[in-house]
Amino acid sequence: MFIVNSYSLSVIFCFITMLCWGSWGNTQKLAAKNWRYELFYWDYVIGMVLFSLLLAFTAGSIGTEGRPFLEDLGQASLESIGWVLLGGLVFNVSNILLSASTSIAGLAVAFPLGVGIALVMGVLNNLLLHPTAGQNTGLLWLGVALVVVAIICNGVASGKVSNEQRDPGQNRKGIILAVIAGLVMSFFSALVYNGVDLDSFASPATGKMTPYTAMVIFSLGVFLSNFIVNTIVMKKPFVGEPVSYRQYFSGSFKTHLVGILGGAIWAIGTSLNYISAGTAGAAVSYALGQGAPMIAAIWGVFVWKEFKGAPKKVYWLLGVMFLLFVAGLASIVVAGM
Repeated sequence: MFIVNSYSLSVIFCFITMLCWGSWGNTQKLAAKNWRYELFYWDYVIGMVLFSLLLAFTAGSIGTEGRPFLEDLGQASLESIGWVLLGGLVFNVSNILLSASTSIAGLAVAFPLGVGIALVMGVLNNLLLHPTAGQNTGLLWLGVALVVVAIICNGVASGKVSNEQRDPGQNRKGIILAVIAGLVMSFFSALVYNGVDLDSFASPATGKMTPYTAMVIFSLGVFLSNFIVNTIVMKKPFVGEPVSYRQYFSGSFKTHLVGILGGAIWAIGTSLNYISAGTAGAAVSYALGQGAPMIAAIWGVFVWKEFKGAPKKVYWLLGVMFLLFVAGLASIVVAGM
């Protein structure tokens, strides 16, 4: 299988993760005009499963290093599989909440807040559960602190948007959902890594999985749990009337394809993040990937015009947020060297 052996390549892959995690939400925006996010989410999950299988049978099965996908899957212990499936369930709950928040409060608000909280708590979880020798923990936390201040700037900017632009009650509901989503999301990667041998992808311990196999199991965990989690949300939506499976199957091929593309984009980023964790370390790879709010905010501000007509102070705050994110990410990169 393909294995990353250099820190610099790991960092590049983690930046691609950041781009993917911060950009998949655009597909939800593209489908939002006539397609509820609860229906979109089914296609998104299907896209995750399809891409993870494609990667497992290609990059996860070629070369002489490590175990090929089917061999690795066959020897995986039930305990390892259980940890990764649990990670998929936890991610699914958090991501549905984040999707709901995005549909209510907007991409530029929901992503920086929800994913920013997931960054802080997720780094802590990964440091405690999967520590990596040689990392500069002080610089890592400096980077995280800069990101926290950036999140605060985004929250203040959102609060200054006039009531005519966004309903205050709905905006508050979206922010609450984003906070809950961030707290839940912070646990998923640490749970997944319990089933992966981070010390050696080339010769993983018996019972543990390679990142390619873990990605497939993770995606299946999301898909299977979706029959419970998303079905509940479809019947008891956060906003609007309930939706049915009949409505889902009445969607056009193009509409379904947009959602599948969104899932594939997220799966590309996640796969690269898992592949990089062995060299960069669980905490650094996760932290870099969770720079996604900066990318999402850029999309929300400059493409979707979610702050159009806002006071100039709002744009100053957003500018400071972007600078702090860049500084924070730079600190995180140096911390892992």
